[in-house]
Amino acid sequence: MTKSEKLLYVFASSVKAGGGIHHASELAFMLGEAHTPAFTKFLADCVKKGIIRRVAQGLFESLLTPPEPTTALYKIIKKLRGNVLTYISLESQLSYTGDISQVIMGRVTVVTKGRSGTFFTPYGVIEFTHTKKPVKDIAPNLYFDTDINMYRATAQQALADLKHCNRNLHMLEG
Repeated sequence: MTKSEKLLYVFASSVKAGGGIHHASELAFMLGEAHTPAFTKFLADCVKKGIIRRVAQGLFESLLTPPEPTTALYKIIKKLRGNVLTYISLESQLSYTGDISQVIMGRVTVVTKGRSGTFFTPYGVIEFTHTKKPVKDIAPNLYFDTDINMYRATAQQALADLKHCNRNLHMLEG
């Protein structure tokens, strides 16, 4: 089995287990390789050959066995900011709860204790907004959504986040 075939096998196995999006370092580990510049070049070559696709900086998916499209964006969010509190909020959550009539398409707004940033992925845009609020003040206003395996803000928390971030409030219903 070639190294590329082993890589595809690793992706196929992870998708069956609910994964499918991996950091380069995770792929190196799963293949029993060191995460070296040579391994990074191997991944870049696999991208050029169309075997895998880069979905964000340092994150990859298999083109033969991609993750479920409805949850892939959330998997990318967790990989990008998995080490800190991160939850769906702001316009995305208010659209989800029906507190704004506009349906947010192709973009997910996320509040994080990590760095702010915007990531353009094949599945849509991820917008991270940093909050300085203490976790103890936020946590009671979050709930876990098992469909996406992530936390979401209550409508009240999403509205508070929107105001705290000085975001546009014109979309709010009466």
